[in-house]
Amino acid sequence: MDRGTEGDVPPGRGAGSGAVVADAVAGRVPLAVVVVDDDGLVSHWSRGARRMFGTAKEEAVGRPAVDLLPVSGALPDEADDAPYRSCTGHDGLGPGLESSLDGRLSYAAAGRARLTAPGRDRVDVLWWAYPLVGAGRERLLVLAADVDGLRRDPGHEDGAAFERIAPAFALHTDFPGAEELARRLPEILPSMSVDESARIVAQVLELGYPVLEFSQNDRVPVTPDWGVPRRAGRRTRRERAARAAARGLPVPAELADDEGEDLEYAAVRERLEFLNEVSGRIGTSLDLARTIVEVSRAVVPRFTDVAGTYLREQVVAGEGFPEGVPDTRTMWHRVAVEHTDEPGRWDDVVPVGEAMPFPAHTPFFQCMTTGEPVLVPRISEEMGHAVASQFEKRDIRPLITHRSMLVVPLKARDVVLGFMILLRHPGRAEFNDMDRVTGAELAARAGLVLDNARMYTYQENVAETLQDSMLPHIPARRTGCDIATRYLPGTLLGRVGGDWFDSVKLPGARTALVVGDVMGHGLNSAAMMGQLRTAVQTMAALDLPPAQLLRNLDDLAQRLGDTYLATCLYAVYDPIASELHLANAGHIPPVLVRADGRSELLDLPTGAPIGVGGVPFEAVRVCVTPGDRLVMCTDGLVEVRGEDIGVGLAALCESAAHPAASMDDACDTIIRALGTRGGRKDDVALLMTRLNGIEPDDVAEWRLARDPAEVGRARAAVREQLHAWGLARLADPAALMVSELVTNAVRHSHGRPVELRLVRGDTLLCEVEDDDHDLPTLLNAGPADESGRGLRVVSTLAREWGTSRTGTGKTVWFEQTLPRR
Repeated sequence: MDRGTEGDVPPGRGAGSGAVVADAVAGRVPLAVVVVDDDGLVSHWSRGARRMFGTAKEEAVGRPAVDLLPVSGALPDEADDAPYRSCTGHDGLGPGLESSLDGRLSYAAAGRARLTAPGRDRVDVLWWAYPLVGAGRERLLVLAADVDGLRRDPGHEDGAAFERIAPAFALHTDFPGAEELARRLPEILPSMSVDESARIVAQVLELGYPVLEFSQNDRVPVTPDWGVPRRAGRRTRRERAARAAARGLPVPAELADDEGEDLEYAAVRERLEFLNEVSGRIGTSLDLARTIVEVSRAVVPRFTDVAGTYLREQVVAGEGFPEGVPDTRTMWHRVAVEHTDEPGRWDDVVPVGEAMPFPAHTPFFQCMTTGEPVLVPRISEEMGHAVASQFEKRDIRPLITHRSMLVVPLKARDVVLGFMILLRHPGRAEFNDMDRVTGAELAARAGLVLDNARMYTYQENVAETLQDSMLPHIPARRTGCDIATRYLPGTLLGRVGGDWFDSVKLPGARTALVVGDVMGHGLNSAAMMGQLRTAVQTMAALDLPPAQLLRNLDDLAQRLGDTYLATCLYAVYDPIASELHLANAGHIPPVLVRADGRSELLDLPTGAPIGVGGVPFEAVRVCVTPGDRLVMCTDGLVEVRGEDIGVGLAALCESAAHPAASMDDACDTIIRALGTRGGRKDDVALLMTRLNGIEPDDVAEWRLARDPAEVGRARAAVREQLHAWGLARLADPAALMVSELVTNAVRHSHGRPVELRLVRGDTLLCEVEDDDHDLPTLLNAGPADESGRGLRVVSTLAREWGTSRTGTGKTVWFEQTLPRR
C-alpha cells in the first residue's frame, strides 16, 4: 500500500487517461471523521474534521450534527420537524447511495457538497455516511475528504482532469488492503473501546469502504490519513501493529497473525453477541402467536431485511407433533412477515395466514426435506420467475429478484416444524457461509422456542377440551327454578383445573345443584373432576339424600386413590315444598339472596373434603320463598393470597345482593366485582339458581290402590284436572300415557299404593311412583305379543320421559309441552 504523506493523492488516472490498473494500490488522503449518537449530537470529532470544517473538537462534541456537517440526505434538514432521535431505528445495512424520504438514513450514503469554512474559500467536500447498528449509542459514522487536495496531482498539469471526482463505495472483497484498513480504522475513535471499534469496522467493511470515482469505470480505494493522536492506555498487540502500519514500517509477522486472529475472534464474538441478543428477545412467553412474532422481529433489520416465517399445518392448529418428512402435499402456513420496506408493500402479495404447498424444485422444499439451510447468494430472474409461479396471479418477482436469500429450517427433535425465508436488499452484502452458520444456529434456537410454545399450546388445548367436554350444558330453566352458570379458567400456567358445576333433574319436580373443586391443576385434576362429576350424576339419579351421596362419593374417591382431594357442595331444591336440602364436604358455604334483597351465608356443617375418608357428613334443610336466589361457587372466586377468606365471602354476599335485570346480568356482576380482585389465578365455577317455586294450585296428587280399576279413575282424574287448568288439548294424550304408566305400576307394585302427580310449570309433568325397584325398559313388541307396547306409546307421545329409582321404589315420568297462550 502506498504510504504518502498528508495531502498525497490517489495513484490513479483521470477519465481522460484511461482506466486504472487492476492492481492499483490505495491512496492516502486526509479525512475528517465524525460520529453522531442516537440523539443527533456529535460524539466524536477528529483532528481532520477540525482542519476541514474549522471547528474545534471542544466546540463540536455535543452539538447537533445538522449544524456542522454538509451531509445532505444522511441527516434531517434543520427545518425538519422530526428529531434526529428517530434515527435510533436504522433498518438496513447495504451499500448504496439512497436515503429515506423522512430524513432517516437507511443505507450507507455518499455525496458531494460545497461549504464555506472559517478563514478559507469555499471548500468542495466529498463525504460518506454509514448507519451503525448494535449495542452502543453510536448511530452514524461520517467520513469526509477535501476535493481540492485531490486535484493537486503532480502527474497532471491540467487539474480539470479530476472534475468528475465523486464519492462511491466498494465491497471489501474487492479491496486488497481491507485487512490493514480494519487494523487502522479503530485509531480514529479514541473514545471507544476495542470492542466498539471492531463492531463499527465490521459494519463499514460490510457496507463498503470509501472509494473515489474518477469516471464510470475508474475507482481508487481511499486509505485515510487519521490525523489523531494515539489513545492512552496499555499497549496491545493490535495497537502496536496499527502504529507500525501508520509509520509505513513493515508489520511484524507475529503481530499481523495475531491481529488476523483477533479480527476473526471479534467477528465470531459479534455473531455470538447477536445470537445471545436474539435468544433474549424470543421465548418471553409460551403463547405460540406471540413467539412467532418475536422470532420474526428478532432478525430484522440487523441480520436480514425481510423475514417470512412458515409453519406446518399441525403446528399452527395446535395439534400433536408432526410426523414424517414433509412432501409436496404438506401445507405450510405463512404466520409472519417482517420487513424494512415501505408499509404494506408485502401485505397484498404475501398475506399472513395463507397456506400453500411448495414443489420439489424450490429451495424451500430442499430446506424442509433435508433440514439444512439453503443459501442463494442472489436470486436470478429465472429463479424469481419460478418462485413467483407459486403465487398464482400475484407477481412477487419485484420483491425477491436480485436479492440474496437464506432459507433456514425451524427444527425440534430432528423434525422440521417450519422454515424462515430471509432476504437481503440488492444493495446489501450477500449472505455468506458465516451467515449460513449464524442462520442455522438462530433457527435451531427459534425452533426450540417454537416447539416449547407448540407443546404448551397443545397440552393446553387438550386440557381445555377435556374440561369443556366434562362441564355440562345446563338448561336455563328447570321445573320451579332458573339457572345461570359461569366458568373462568385460571391465569396460571397449566391453568386447567378441577372446578365443576352441575344440575340434575330429580323425581318430584326437584333439582339437584352441585359445585365441586378438585385440588390442584392440570390434566390429572381435570380427569379426576370428570370421574367425580359422573359419580355425582349417577348417585343423584338414585335420589340419594345429600349426606349419603357425599358419603358414597368419599368412598369412591378412596377407591380411586389418595392422590387427590376435592371439596363439594350438594343441594336439592324442592319447589313444591319450597325447601333446600344441603350437605357440604369442605366447600365454601353458599350465599342465599332473599327476595327482599338481603343476603346471607348459609351456616352449614363444613364437613371434610372428599377423599379424606372416615368423616361423617351432615345435611340441613333451609326454607326458601319464591324469588330467592342461591349462589354457589368455588374458592377461586373469593380467595386471594395473603387475605382472609372472610373478606372475599363478604364481597360475594354484597355483589350477589346487587339488583340485576336477569340471571346472566347477576352472574356478570359477581364476576366483575370479584373476578379481578387481587389478581385472580385459580379457576372459578359459579352456579346461580333463582328459586321460583311451584304454587299449590299447580300441583295435583292422587293415591291409587293396587286395583286395575284404578286405571280408569286415574284417566278421569287427569282429564278433569287438565280441563280445570285450561289444558284440554293435552287431556287425551295425557290420559292415554297415564293409563299405560298406572297399569304397569299397579301390576308391579308390592304393597304400597301407587302415587300419581301432575305438575304445571314450564311444561306439564306427570309422575307415577310405586314401590318396585326394577326400572322398566323400552321393548319391541311383536304382532303376537300382548304387552310391551306401553312405553313405546309414551315415548311417541311425550316431549320427554324417563325413569329413576327412589328410596322406596321407582318413579316413571313424562313431560308434555304446554300450548302457547
